[in-house]
Amino acid sequence: MDCKLEESAWRAESLVLQGQEGFPEDGGEDGLSEILQLLQVDVEYEHQEEEACPANSATWGSKNVQRKQRHWERIVSSKKSKRKQEKERRKAKHAEHPGTGTCPQHSKRFLKALTKEKLLEAKHSGPRLCVDLSMTHHMSKKELSRLAGQIRRMYGSNKKASRPFWICLTGFSTDSPLYEECLRMNDGFSAYLLDVTEEDCFSLFPLETLVYLTPDSEQALEDIDQNTVYIIGGLVDESIQKKVTFQKAREYSVKTARLPIQEYMVRRQNEKNYHSKILAINQVFDILSTYFETHNWPEALKKGVSPGKGYILRNSME
Repeated sequence: MDCKLEESAWRAESLVLQGQEGFPEDGGEDGLSEILQLLQVDVEYEHQEEEACPANSATWGSKNVQRKQRHWERIVSSKKSKRKQEKERRKAKHAEHPGTGTCPQHSKRFLKALTKEKLLEAKHSGPRLCVDLSMTHHMSKKELSRLAGQIRRMYGSNKKASRPFWICLTGFSTDSPLYEECLRMNDGFSAYLLDVTEEDCFSLFPLETLVYLTPDSEQALEDIDQNTVYIIGGLVDESIQKKVTFQKAREYSVKTARLPIQEYMVRRQNEKNYHSKILAINQVFDILSTYFETHNWPEALKKGVSPGKGYILRNSME
């Protein structure tokens, strides 16, 4: 209200000054009359506002809030409009250049269904891999924990593979300490898409279809045959005894093979002079899986044999 009175006074003063500077002398009375009329109009307008609105500061405060609200709504509306325009621009650009840009993002549900479909297809047409867990009863809790972690990593690699194996955990009792450790360490272990059986791998499949992978074999693995069942011994470094898996295979007259490490890799000189061909089951699996997809032993061995084993590819030396 005070602001309006000040504005009226300013307008009146302005008219007086204009009359002094540019108006004819005989217009003085008319100018004064016009000033009085303006003041009267302003006063009447203020009386009307007083009658329409309560004479308290809350009304003016609420008007200020409404003004700020309208300002905020305009900002939000402007941002929404810009986002919509940007989305349409990207859509038009992608339509013009369909071969460029990022790959379409699929939902987690779709990717999970796709993985499940690949794994179930491997059960019927893919190569088979058995992990022989019949020798775990002498392992310590630490060794069982390490083995459970290797099983988790092996399964994770198989899910990501474009051509997965069908995995069988044989000689594996659901009331064993290892099974409890797998449930404790591996989220969703009970829902893994693989076979779990207490039966021994030698009684589960025809013996002529089996090849036991052991570092003590004299025969190097040359290729992966989809009609062959490959067996990995479920052991960890601490519990390994020399030729345990090799002797078990011979006991059942099963063929054996070793990974072709010495054919494609050489010992690297190191301070500790440590060299080992013994790999974790997930490392063996990574080698088999990579070779099955690429048919390239150097690439597969590089994927699975860690530098800590003391071996490097021959062409790296050259």
